[in-house]
Amino acid sequence: MSVTVLFVPGLRDHFEDHWQSHATRALPGSVTVEPLQHDRLSLAARVNALDAALHAIDGEVVLAAHSAGCLMVAAWAQSPTRAIKGALLATPADVEHPLPEGYPTLADLTANGWCPMARERLPFPAVVAASHNDPLASFERVAGLAKSWDAELFDAGEVGHLNPPSGFGAWNDALPLIARLAGR
Repeated sequence: MSVTVLFVPGLRDHFEDHWQSHATRALPGSVTVEPLQHDRLSLAARVNALDAALHAIDGEVVLAAHSAGCLMVAAWAQSPTRAIKGALLATPADVEHPLPEGYPTLADLTANGWCPMARERLPFPAVVAASHNDPLASFERVAGLAKSWDAELFDAGEVGHLNPPSGFGAWNDALPLIARLAGR
């Protein structure tokens, strides 16, 4: 692959058996936005970390985001500081509705800049993967985000939140979708 893939984790950052970790190992030269040490719940701090990671990469970039990482990409894209070849946005979380126990509260997310979610058209091609049984966002809400972002909607089926608690480690569709975006 002649482009660098930058993985953008969600609020829980890195998991060893997460689809992003499997894809990172399968794509030599790929990079991951590093977890924050401070202001971990701040959308602005996470967007700044994404921007810093992007500026450390020479050449073309494809983003591969998960959950709240998709929202970070959408927020960054409102004022992009460099061109992006494409983005895979997998199972974006719907932070405008209460999330399950163990996740930040709606009040905390709102206080840290997550609400309202960015819905402006993305300035690069994107594929949004939606699940029919995601506990963090309904298929309909994710389809609405894809439409707002002018992104292709990919029906991932019943894959939960595409994370280890949903039974995913490796996600077989990730690498072909990334390769398609990289080949544009």
